Amino acid sequence: MDRVKIPNQATYAPFALADVFVLAPLASRLLFRASVPGRIVQAVALGAYAGSALRDWFARKDARPIDFEEAFGQDPSNLEAMSEEARREEVLDLVAVLNRDYQPSELSREELAKVVNEHLTDYIASITGQRVETSSEVRSVALSKLLFPFALGVCDILTGDVTIFRDTGVFEPHIIAHEFCHRKGYYKELQAQAIAYLALSTSGNPILVQSARAERLHRNLRVLADGDLEVYHRLVEESRLREELAKDFHAIRPEPSAYERAVWTVMKPIMEERMRMTGQNGLSDYDAGFTDFLHTQG
Repeated sequence: MDRVKIPNQATYAPFALADVFVLAPLASRLLFRASVPGRIVQAVALGAYAGSALRDWFARKDARPIDFEEAFGQDPSNLEAMSEEARREEVLDLVAVLNRDYQPSELSREELAKVVNEHLTDYIASITGQRVETSSEVRSVALSKLLFPFALGVCDILTGDVTIFRDTGVFEPHIIAHEFCHRKGYYKELQAQAIAYLALSTSGNPILVQSARAERLHRNLRVLADGDLEVYHRLVEESRLREELAKDFHAIRPEPSAYERAVWTVMKPIMEERMRMTGQNGLSDYDAGFTDFLHTQG
């Protein structure tokens, strides 16, 4: 089988290179009371960052992306919306299966990331006939948390550096898979959501299948709640999910802090506009778009 190796060298650095670039001058001032050492470290970090991004860009040019319309018979930019009745029926079905098949995961994040990456690579290759091999490294700390305090994870699309900000229990495999889709070159959010789901749900691994189903249920509940956090939590309670699952469903949508609310107020219109400028439907792609697409697949 054809194989493309994307180096993702920046992901193996002990710290996010973008963070080093930003913090080096400040650290130099605080530790040495001089700016020159910080500027040297900053220049080295920038060179390593740019070099990694350039190597990845050249390697990614040889990767064949999934053609959604050809592979799935559906263009994600023009989806038929699910009816509320169909959505509620899907919620009942997903709750029943999740309760029946629940399994706790004993894998560390590092181990989980390797398993997810392998299944994601296999799934994409089953469609394109090409293995796009990428790093399975994941960070837990990065400055991007300050810019996106409401996010669960982020991917630097230039270097493929992925950070998962907090433990999310049953959802973690899907969150990792979503960010790894970005690392492999799928920058649109609905595509990353869909490919991550399809890769995990067909993996044959009970923990990964469970995570895909949980994410689908979570997004359906978000749509039914129409963005209202109180309604979302009420729907979780009414769903009769088993205790272990309900705990994760509540925890993934906590009450935002004042800082998070302030940042979201500023960032939401920016993110909406960025998504539309890149041929996406907006933030609704995470929830309604994702679940509408899966509904068309049966």
